[in-house]
Order: sequence, then structure tokens, then C-alpha cells
Amino acid sequence: MNLNQITVSSTNIAKSVDFYTTLGLELIVDTPHYARFLVHHGQATFSVALRNEAIPQNGTKVYFECDNLDAKVAKLQTAGLEFTELPTDKRYLWREAHINDPDGNVVCLYYAGENRINPPWRVQKKKNDLTKNI
Repeated sequence: MNLNQITVSSTNIAKSVDFYTTLGLELIVDTPHYARFLVHHGQATFSVALRNEAIPQNGTKVYFECDNLDAKVAKLQTAGLEFTELPTDKRYLWREAHINDPDGNVVCLYYAGENRINPPWRVQKKKNDLTKNI
């Protein structure tokens, strides 16, 4: 399997488009009820879909990896975006900064490098594991 699309709810598509294009995503679909963006460094896409009622804050976070996190955050601050957490080294070996989109969805910009897929505590596959890719 390959994860290629995430959609979050938005009560204002235009504000969401402004926010996510400012983050650096490329707008590829723009309608009054839906917008889709290309996430660079791969073929994944990210979208926002119109929701007319308030969006519950249920703990969903969207993560975008940035090679030069500190410079990216500084550039976004210059563009007027306000972060809820500036770049911070985490105990799990990631460096993260947090910001909320216009609807309160939490967006984490981070850098993990090799530790994203291969942390020191990664589970080792068993030799006789017969699990097949789905």
C-alpha cells in the first residue's frame, strides 16, 4: 500500500487555500467546496473539504517533513503565520514545530531524517514473517 491522500475538513476553503499554499503546497484543484494540493518530494496529495458545521477538535495532526525546518519556520513567520510551538527537539529524535490551520487542525512541520522510518527502537521483522504487502 501507498498512502497518497489525506483530507481534512474546512469551514472556509479560501482561507485554507491561502494557508496551505503559504506553507508551500501546490494547489492543483480549487472549487468552492474542495481543494487539493500536491505535496512536493513525492506523489502524495493533501486536500480540504468544505464542512458547514463546526469542526470537532479530536486530536488529528497532519505532519509535513521539511529538510530545513528552522529556516522554513522563520520564512513562514515572516509571511505572518503564528506557530503554537517553535522548532523543538523531541525525545523521539524528531524536531517539530506546530501551527494551527484556519479551522484549528493541528499541522506539525518536522524533520526526522532517518529516524522517521528507522528509529533506534524500530521493531525488527521476524525471519519467518509470512506477512505479504497488501
